[in-house]
Amino acid sequence: MRVLVIGSGGREHALCRSLKLDPQVSELHCAPGNAGIAEIATLHDISPTDPARVAELAESLRADLVVVGPEAPLVAGVADAVRAKGIPCFGPGGRAAMIEGSKAFAKDVMNAAGVPTARSRTCSTREEAEAALGEFGAPYVVKDDGLAAGKGVVVTDDLGQALDHAQACERVVIEEFLDGPEVSLFALCDGSTAVALQPAQDFKRAYDGDEGPNTGGMGAYTPLPWAPKELSEQVMREVVHPTVAELAGRGLPYNGVLYVGLALTSKGPKVIEFNARFGDPETQVVLDRLETPLAGLLLACATGELADQPPLSYREGSAVAVVIAAENYPADPVKGDVISGLEPTEHAYVLHAGTSLDDGRIVSSGGRVLAVVGSGPDQESARTHAYELVDRIELRGSHHRTDIAR
Repeated sequence: MRVLVIGSGGREHALCRSLKLDPQVSELHCAPGNAGIAEIATLHDISPTDPARVAELAESLRADLVVVGPEAPLVAGVADAVRAKGIPCFGPGGRAAMIEGSKAFAKDVMNAAGVPTARSRTCSTREEAEAALGEFGAPYVVKDDGLAAGKGVVVTDDLGQALDHAQACERVVIEEFLDGPEVSLFALCDGSTAVALQPAQDFKRAYDGDEGPNTGGMGAYTPLPWAPKELSEQVMREVVHPTVAELAGRGLPYNGVLYVGLALTSKGPKVIEFNARFGDPETQVVLDRLETPLAGLLLACATGELADQPPLSYREGSAVAVVIAAENYPADPVKGDVISGLEPTEHAYVLHAGTSLDDGRIVSSGGRVLAVVGSGPDQESARTHAYELVDRIELRGSHHRTDIAR
């Protein structure tokens, strides 16, 4: 198989790594990629949000499968353009991708499908926002209705801060706060059939102890030894299958991965959000444990043949990912600093997120720069292996959390 991956982050490096390990894959390409992906795939310098250009590239490469990583290309209609060329594509079409592109659309789908989620109000004016915040009370949850790269959500006890965020956005969804630990579950979908991957947990706040601003994610781990054993089956039954059926009934067959962000509340699992793509950094640990070859699995989703696939298999043990972020992330990250110490150890390796090449040197080019993935027979050993490699990496001004998976 000739496979083209679209994107340039840590999620895409994880996808490329797993695809490279699949003996079915004969050629691996990525557009635009990063310095780490360049070591395992041929890079193509094109805009990932240009549907026509991506489709032309896929056609010129004679790709057997295109895998769209980030949300922005999906919402822009890249998967539609690729499929219009007759090329199998893993990723929902532009209209179905609005499950992430619009929080209001996602809430409408959830409510129509009977999916358990927080009560909410969609607000376009300050007066509407004030009324909704008063209705739900603190902690206040305010979400930008559009794409915000995982950073459009404010959760605060400060009413003024909540109103300021609402004012800064064109339209927001304000909802009741959901108590309980958060879990990420990815469901692979082919339009009608859906299969759950192993759940993971990520850490959104920038600093130890869940302090500081929300980020795209500072680390993750899987499996979750504390989670209910029937969690995946319950979420598939109560959330994923009704959502996929509702979208299909609207003429929007969902092909790709449906990311379900959950709160395990005292009243059972409830959906915090949907995303139309793999989560970052949860993908890094989930794919590390997935033993089933990835290319055939994603192709089955793209061609409507997921029901014919054997049950998924996983490697024993745990995986922990620790994100190394640039100085001043998430506010205004510093870029262009040289990175060293990236060589893998026996039980840990580095996935690149915000990196590029500068005269042969690997330098930082984004906020979340690297994810270090450690594995072991249990969570504590995986955590130890990840942090041992983190300590070897040098990036001026960088920061990372020291309590991932503790």
